[in-house]
Amino acid sequence: MESAEACYLGEYYAERAAEYDEVYRKPERQADLAELGGLLPPVVAGKRVLEIAAGTGYWTQVLSATAATITATDLNAETIAIATQRRYGPARVSFQTADAYRLDTVPGDFDLVFCGFWWSHIPRADIARFLTGVRERTGPGTGLILLDNRYVSGSNHPITRTGPDGDTYQQRKLADGRSYEVLKNFPDKPQLEADLAGAAVNLTWTELEYFWLASCALA
Repeated sequence: MESAEACYLGEYYAERAAEYDEVYRKPERQADLAELGGLLPPVVAGKRVLEIAAGTGYWTQVLSATAATITATDLNAETIAIATQRRYGPARVSFQTADAYRLDTVPGDFDLVFCGFWWSHIPRADIARFLTGVRERTGPGTGLILLDNRYVSGSNHPITRTGPDGDTYQQRKLADGRSYEVLKNFPDKPQLEADLAGAAVNLTWTELEYFWLASCALA
């Protein structure tokens, strides 16, 4: 079952779907985005990829240059509707609405899981549950690629509060002025290592100015 946090976050991203890609147009992030565009394709080359929280398909498009297949999932039909309008290839790309905590509803065989900017939205209390679901769905030895934000003052929304479990929150506004409080965590390498302990092995970490990229294998 979805948590209240997941439901609320889903509502925010459903409403933000049409303006989501603005985040990839920030001038200061272009060098990092270009570097990631070169780092990711070799990692997924020839792989059958399960993408969790694919959003509007920005990273699906990057992965599709070398992956064998991609099943891109997202909780929101609104973001998937935008994703289906992009051009992909040569990978075979399919889309499905799916809860990140209910991956048993997603058909197919996979040897790599990709989460772009989803890890930071998982409540700390739900990390173990999420990883258990991924491991049960895909099996040991499956690759796991995580891509997410580093906190950089002036480029990220300010952190407005910290919850009892250590989760951090931002206040975000849509173009029409509506405001949402959004859970957004910014783990460093030691924190990620601790979060993945017992669930994954062989962690590698690449730290850029605005983003971090990690890869490992599910245990």
